[in-house]
Amino acid sequence: MEDAQIGWIAAIIIGGLAGWFAEMFMKSDAGVFMNIILGIVGAALANFLLSLVNVSLGGWIGYLIAGFVGACILIFIARALKGRTA
Repeated sequence: MEDAQIGWIAAIIIGGLAGWFAEMFMKSDAGVFMNIILGIVGAALANFLLSLVNVSLGGWIGYLIAGFVGACILIFIARALKGRTA
C-alpha cells in the first residue's frame, strides 16, 4: 500500500498550524511566516529523528504532530543558542 503524502499547499497550511501551536505552547513570539517555516522544517526534523527508531507518521495528522514536535525542538534549540551568545 502506498504511503499517504501531502502536497505543497497542504504542507504550508499544516506547517503553519504546527508552527502556530508550537509558538503558543513554547510561548514564543514568531510571525506567521516563521511559524510556517518552523512547522515545515520541524516536520522534516521530527520525521528524520523518528525514522532513526523506525517510527513513521503519515498523512495530515502525522505531519501536524511531527511539525509540532519538530517546531518545539527548533524553538528550544534557538533559545539555547541565543542564551549562550547573550
